[in-house]
Amino acid sequence: MTEKNMIRPDFAKCGGLVTTIAQDAATGTVLMLAYMNEESYDETLATGRAVYFSRSRQKLWRKGEESGNVQLVKEIFIDCDRDAILLKVEQIGGSACHEGYQSCFFRKVDPADNSFEIVGERIFDPAEVYKKK
Repeated sequence: MTEKNMIRPDFAKCGGLVTTIAQDAATGTVLMLAYMNEESYDETLATGRAVYFSRSRQKLWRKGEESGNVQLVKEIFIDCDRDAILLKVEQIGGSACHEGYQSCFFRKVDPADNSFEIVGERIFDPAEVYKKK
């Protein structure tokens, strides 16, 4: 029988929140950056769905709870300092970004003049998806 090593992010080191990157497991596209606290990390482990901590709302954010664009976790990586998490996910619904793009990183900056271009395609209209009920 093979012994498994146990490891957790060092939440105390980071003031309770650990930077978390979500990456498309199939394509390698970086989808978004968010934060996890211990509770969101534990729920992610238990459910297999990405759960983050929303700094603006100061509560757990179950990815896709409003939009339906959930993230099914395929793999979890913790960096060498235990202060960053990489989730490799299957993005359900095609969009990780609340602005309707596949990736939150849809603006490409030209360092010569600090201008940018939109390099992604908008998948949904946020005004329609997030309208107040």
